[in-house]
Amino acid sequence: MKPLRNPLANAHNHGAAGDGVDHWWSQRFSAILLVPLVLWLVWALSVLAGADFETASAWLASPWNAAMAILFVLASFYHGRLGLQVVIGDYIHHRPTELALQVLVAAGAIFGALIAVVSILDVAFAN
Repeated sequence: MKPLRNPLANAHNHGAAGDGVDHWWSQRFSAILLVPLVLWLVWALSVLAGADFETASAWLASPWNAAMAILFVLASFYHGRLGLQVVIGDYIHHRPTELALQVLVAAGAIFGALIAVVSILDVAFAN
């Protein structure tokens, strides 16, 4: 005998793809993480204003600064990817086009973040 259960209970915490709440929390977490990282970036750019490449690369060679730059890049690409996923899901209604765009956004975010991190490490370890 099946217990009586409200059908809404089966759908609780699930969006159309079954992970709506997780996506929402991920987007909020990455936004909150970006607040101090953007403040750090503004501070870093003000410190490096007018600096030459050697000074900037020496500054980036500090483990703290390199780690913060990498964390900023990763959080930014992740947050951007999450936002674009929502926009595509909301406004693209042709399923094959939506899937193609989702794959392109994911690949672009991974590729862009990888290039940025490798570039930061290249400059940081060039000293």
